[in-house]
Amino acid sequence: MKYHEGLYIDGDWRPSAGTGTIDVVNPADEQVIGTVPAGTEQDVDAAVRAARAALPGWAATAPAERAARLTALRDQLAARSEEIARTITAELGCTLAFSRRVQAAVPVAVTGSYAELAAGHSFEERIGNSTVYHEPVGVVGAITPWNYPLHQITNKVAPALAAGCTVVLKPAEDTPLTARLFAECVAAAGVPAGVFNLVTGLGTVAGQALAEHLDVDLVSFTGSTAVGRKIGAIAGGGVKRVALELGGKSANVILPGADLAQAVRINLADVIRNSGQSCNTLSRMLVHADQYEEAVELAAQEAARYLPGDPEDEKSGLGPVVNARQRDRVLGYIRSGLDEGARLVAGGPDAPEGLPTGYYVRPTVFADVTPDMTIAQEEIFGPVVTLLRYESEEEALEIANGTDYGLAGAVWAADEGTAVAFARRLHTGQVDINGGRFNILAPFGGHKQSGVGRELGVHGLAEYLQTKSLQF
Repeated sequence: MKYHEGLYIDGDWRPSAGTGTIDVVNPADEQVIGTVPAGTEQDVDAAVRAARAALPGWAATAPAERAARLTALRDQLAARSEEIARTITAELGCTLAFSRRVQAAVPVAVTGSYAELAAGHSFEERIGNSTVYHEPVGVVGAITPWNYPLHQITNKVAPALAAGCTVVLKPAEDTPLTARLFAECVAAAGVPAGVFNLVTGLGTVAGQALAEHLDVDLVSFTGSTAVGRKIGAIAGGGVKRVALELGGKSANVILPGADLAQAVRINLADVIRNSGQSCNTLSRMLVHADQYEEAVELAAQEAARYLPGDPEDEKSGLGPVVNARQRDRVLGYIRSGLDEGARLVAGGPDAPEGLPTGYYVRPTVFADVTPDMTIAQEEIFGPVVTLLRYESEEEALEIANGTDYGLAGAVWAADEGTAVAFARRLHTGQVDINGGRFNILAPFGGHKQSGVGRELGVHGLAEYLQTKSLQF
């Protein structure tokens, strides 16, 4: 175990104003692997003051120079990718292969994309007799979750820096070690003091202080819808900008004529990735009645392929969830499914064999799920997939749209045109067509209770800009 001292404020590591600490626990063996300071309101205030002082200089920095710092940051993240991947696996629990392929690699690409945008984006335009300037919003308070600890940081910090904003980051309590590595990379990349600041701490203390701070111009939060509502209310009360990337209950709609085996295989892989701890997980599989039982059998077979185990072991197909609270939450949903009459065809609430320690959940598949069941309506955030039967396209559309969420989804059909026509009727921010791949340049964000605003690409950059028009 290592005690990590200091918070990164104004270009330096400085002691916290308080004495509280946060233990970081490895979810695979339940051992404490590190301790970080629990930042206070005074620490947040110091970080915001540093960000405010650095804002004029960074906002006036030429976009080409901002791009150069982001390029250097990208290179630092790439150079330390193995260390980052192993740190994420140690504090989050996802398999090392997933950490390398996604958790460490995608943020490098995202940071690089914003370096290119900073260099090539037009921050002014001519409209009639007006010149419109796109200027930085100001000081950004970024509050990030534990499920993608580096990706969610770069999704906020990279566009904010590209726009000319300064940032105070409050990362999730479960995964602060990754955030500290990011801060080290920022420093090594030559980003000026005060432009980026890091305060580790509790959400109820440091997170709330950041959201409430009068000198924060925009709050960008990723996490649960319940907390997002509170953040939105705080930001609204202060008349400040807010970006919220919240929960999801995404549907994978398999239309007649689609490649059923491939659609089921991709769906199970999607649910298993990151132990089901992804806001856009395809947790609901909708299958026509004529193919329903075949899909159930295929899903059970696929689930059996993913063996829970030590996430650093290459043979393990599924790591633990992040902590005991999350494990108990997921198991509670599995028991709810059983109590409400769903048919368990794989997994269940029992601990996996041979794993007496660690926060493991067996990959679980439910059949005979109806749209009104709790497991069909609420976000489980674990390796659990529910199969729902439909008789017609209209019924499938009603089921798919019949939740409070609208973050993502997928459609499979015999031809692209049919899939696109159905996808256009879904009330959701992103839809994968016949297994379409994730695009870091496309806007990511949701409809309804899944959030406000967009991340990634030029749409993500726009969140950190405000307009000023000069009339001539």
